[in-house]
Amino acid sequence: MTTPMSTPTSTPPTSDSRPEAVRADGGAPSDGAGLAARLAAPPSRRRGAAPWVGAAVAAVVLACLPLFNLHVPGVLPGPTYTPGALHLMALCLLYAALALSYHLLYGVAGMLSFGHALYFAAGAYGLAVVLQRTDVPLLVAGVLVLVGVVVLANLVGAISLRVSGVSFAMVTLAFAQAGNVVARRDLGGWTGGEEGVGLRTAHVPDWLVGVADTRNVYWLALAVLVVVYVVVTWFQRSRAGHVVEATRENELRVRVIGQQPYLIRLLTFAVAGALAAVVGMAYLLLQSQAVPTITSADLTITLLVMVVLGGVGSRWGAVVGAVLYTLLDQRLSVFASSDLVDGLPAVLHVPLSEPLFTLGTLFVLVVLFMPGGLAGAAARLRPGRDGRGRA
Repeated sequence: MTTPMSTPTSTPPTSDSRPEAVRADGGAPSDGAGLAARLAAPPSRRRGAAPWVGAAVAAVVLACLPLFNLHVPGVLPGPTYTPGALHLMALCLLYAALALSYHLLYGVAGMLSFGHALYFAAGAYGLAVVLQRTDVPLLVAGVLVLVGVVVLANLVGAISLRVSGVSFAMVTLAFAQAGNVVARRDLGGWTGGEEGVGLRTAHVPDWLVGVADTRNVYWLALAVLVVVYVVVTWFQRSRAGHVVEATRENELRVRVIGQQPYLIRLLTFAVAGALAAVVGMAYLLLQSQAVPTITSADLTITLLVMVVLGGVGSRWGAVVGAVLYTLLDQRLSVFASSDLVDGLPAVLHVPLSEPLFTLGTLFVLVVLFMPGGLAGAAARLRPGRDGRGRA
C-alpha cells in the first residue's frame, strides 16, 4: 500500500504542530526557556496511577479471553477459546508490541526509519538459526540472539545517525534491503531462501508447541506486549527519554545545555531494535517459521501506518492502531470474497474485493478527518477539554 508513503514527512510533527492531546509527555509544547527545567523535572511525579490501572485492567481482560466462549462475528474466525481466534489475537498483540517499539523511534525520538523490520526479522531468523544449528535451550538462544541484535542495532544506528531527515530514512532502508537480500539468497544455507527457516522444536518447551497449545502462545504474546509497553513507558519517562524528546523539538538548545543528542538517539535506536527483536522471537514461536517477507520495507511502512492511525506520540494509540490494522488486514480478505460483496454492483464489487483498497481508503479518511489519529480523536471528545484538545 503506497498511501502512507506520501502522508508522513521526513520527520514527525513536532509538539508545536500536532495536537497536544497526542503529545508523548501529555503537556504543552516547551519553549527554550523551559527546556532545561523540563529535563530536570522528576518524571514520575507528573503522572497519576489512572493510566496504569487502566492498562492493568486491560491486561487482565485480555488474559481471560481464552477462558471464555466469546464470539465476535466478522472480527474473529470463531469463539475466543478456539485456536484460530487465539492465533489471530496473538498476532494482533505481537504487532501491537512491534508498533510500540516503532513508536519509540518515530513518535518519541522523531526518527523516521524505513528499516525497523530488520531487527524484527533478525530476532525471528536469529532464533530459528540458533535453534537449528545448536543444542542450546530456548531461553539461552533468545539471550544470544538479543545480544547479537543489540550489537547490530548499534552498528547500523552509528552509521545511520550521521545523517538526518530523509537521508536517515534512506540509509535505514538500504540496510533493511541488504537484510532482505541476505534472507532471500540463502547465503551459506542459513536462511532457507524463499522458503524461510522453520522452527526446530527439539529445545522448545512442549507447552509452546502444537495447535492445542495456542492458548499458551497467546499468553506469551500478551506477556511480550506488557513487557514492551513497560519498557517503552519507562524509557519515555526517564531522563534519556526527556532528552530525546527535547532533541526532537530543538537539537541546538539541547546541545547548548550540555547534552549529547547523537548518543541519546543511538541509545533510543538500540532500545527500539532490541524490543523489535524480542517481538520477532515471539513471532517465530507463533508462526513456527521465519520467511523473507518479514524483512521487507513493506513491514516497516505498515508499522508507520499503524502508528499514524493510532496517533503519533501516543503509546495506547500505537497499540490500538496496530490491533485495528491487523484485524482489518486479516479479515478484509474474508469479507472481500463473501457472498455479500459478490452480489454488489460492479462499481462497488471491484473496489471492495480488494482489501488493500479498503485499507488505503480508511487510512486516507483518518489522515484527513482525524489528524491526531484515534488518540487525538478520543482526547478531543474527552470532557473538560477545550477546542485545542488541552485541559
